[in-house]
Amino acid sequence: MLYIDTSVLVAALTKEARTDKIQSWLSQQDPTELAISDWVITEFSSALSIKLRTKQLSAEHRASALTAFVQLVSNSFNTLPISGAQFRAAARFADQNTLVLRAGDVLHLAVAADNGATVVTLDKRLAEAGLPLGLKTQLL
Repeated sequence: MLYIDTSVLVAALTKEARTDKIQSWLSQQDPTELAISDWVITEFSSALSIKLRTKQLSAEHRASALTAFVQLVSNSFNTLPISGAQFRAAARFADQNTLVLRAGDVLHLAVAADNGATVVTLDKRLAEAGLPLGLKTQLL
């Protein structure tokens, strides 16, 4: 199973330098093997709001990206719930301060680890954190 990090979905559904490459990669994947968590849903909306506030995205483009995201969530992704145990595992990952990861990043790692999934991300730091934690990651 591939756990798709928010960075991949934001790049796929908004205009970024790697949008075409990410869209192509996503289209080649088996939808039954793709997963996100409820946290990705929250983070995606937050990322689009930031892009709107910083004028990287118009209100119209934000609305169309959200619509496309909702369709992807409904049709193409397994949505993994987040448990208290995963929050505690994320805290243990965050305790490894040399990894320099944000709370959201360690939560992605914990959810993926608990489900035996590989984290797919555009975030180099997040991808590099997998090895010392004994987790599988893939940097696109």
